[in-house]
Amino acid sequence: MENGIHIGMKHFEEDLNSLGIALTDIQKQQFIRYYEILIEWNKLMNLTAITDFEEVVQKHFIDSLTIIKAISLDRQKIIDIGTGAGFPGIPLKIAFPSIKIVLLDSLNKRINFLNEVIKILDLKDIETIHGRAEDYGKNPLYREQFDLCVSRAVANLSSLSEYCIPFVKKGGFFISYKSGKAMEELEAAQNAIKLLGGKVWNTTEFSLPNTDMQRTLITIGKITPTPKKYPRSAGKPSKEPL
Repeated sequence: MENGIHIGMKHFEEDLNSLGIALTDIQKQQFIRYYEILIEWNKLMNLTAITDFEEVVQKHFIDSLTIIKAISLDRQKIIDIGTGAGFPGIPLKIAFPSIKIVLLDSLNKRINFLNEVIKILDLKDIETIHGRAEDYGKNPLYREQFDLCVSRAVANLSSLSEYCIPFVKKGGFFISYKSGKAMEELEAAQNAIKLLGGKVWNTTEFSLPNTDMQRTLITIGKITPTPKKYPRSAGKPSKEPL
């Protein structure tokens, strides 16, 4: 295991270099510890199907950090919708400590896991909330309060836009992580994005460093406030996309 982590960290650093990210020794230790807690808890609950250190580094850590191809991170207030095991939120917080981040997930077991990670890694300016995006998107404490909303959730972009855009303040951004090329999905989501007060800023297509795995980051700018009726009630955005 030790040897696997040693080799994995070497590849991690190469991939970080290709993204222009430099970590301190403390930050590197935090990533290793995060991996260890993930594997420990994964025995008790389903957090990830990927458990090999190198694969976790590549498909979770590096994948989360590729957002810097689309936006630079410094002191923004960010919300991560459907964070699951903490991706992309926790890797972003470790690598860019100046950001403030909220992790939202609908499953309480995952929130317990995230709280444990936050405590053990001694992360500051990070909060977890348990619930649905449709409910928190109407809550004045969270609605239109964020510079940036991120999501690596698997929902289609029309549904995801309704979950995410209400959290973004005017002038802020929603960035959706997509595997593969996402042009068709983006085309189908144009109406929803416009209705919710957004505008497609750009799409960033690339391969994960040292792989042939295609990724797309879709950056949506918030140009007008989201109409009060959105997001619709729980379950609607998925069942009946705008």
